[in-house]
Amino acid sequence: MDGQVGTSVTGTPHIAAAPGDFAPLVLMPGDPRRARRIAETFLEDARQVTDVRGILGYTGSHQGVPMSVLASGMGIPSVTIYATELFRHYGVRRIVRVGTAGAIPASVSVRDVVIVSAAHTDSSLSRVLVDGVTLSLAPSYRLLRAAADAAERELSGGEAVHIGPVFSSDHFYLDRPALFDALERRGTVAVEMEAAGLYAVACAEGGEALAVLTVSDHLRTGDALTAEERETDFDRTLRIAATALLTDD
Repeated sequence: MDGQVGTSVTGTPHIAAAPGDFAPLVLMPGDPRRARRIAETFLEDARQVTDVRGILGYTGSHQGVPMSVLASGMGIPSVTIYATELFRHYGVRRIVRVGTAGAIPASVSVRDVVIVSAAHTDSSLSRVLVDGVTLSLAPSYRLLRAAADAAERELSGGEAVHIGPVFSSDHFYLDRPALFDALERRGTVAVEMEAAGLYAVACAEGGEALAVLTVSDHLRTGDALTAEERETDFDRTLRIAATALLTDD
């Protein structure tokens, strides 16, 4: 990995990359350090293209196809900023979030993969984009199907893949057991903080988006992966996400 971005901002208020610095296909973890790790270990010939506010972005290639990675930070407001600027100003066509989630039902275990078919949320985002309408926040079906197919090939151990809705919360330390009970009864498989924001932006900007998540902890049992285990199991999610990005039009 070579090359470093300069100190001058040449792009948007939050991204210092020049026009053409981002590939049309983008992987989006939350953690900037994870973005750097993806660039160093997963992409080929990656170069850093932005570092504004410590949010790191890189562009290289995967299987010979140009691909970028950009961190989103935590939460819906942060992911909407970066996703909007990528779609609107950098010609990005597809973004796949690669992150972690907390399982809700007993049928979902730590290390499982969740491919997010819809994102419920307590954010106002689903209600403010179209006056008088609460939007259904869903991914690109093309990416969803490609990820599901890739997961079937990828998951060879005891872990499972779940395709279903998640709850994108605005509150990390939410202590409302009755809420999670109600969500579970309605088929919600996990909780996280970004998918709804990404799906809303893709809808508004005419892009394609998907979230593919590793279950890192369980709300009911307290089971959780160690930091080292998160990195190992994250690689599986990353391969599924990249395969989805590369699906033919």
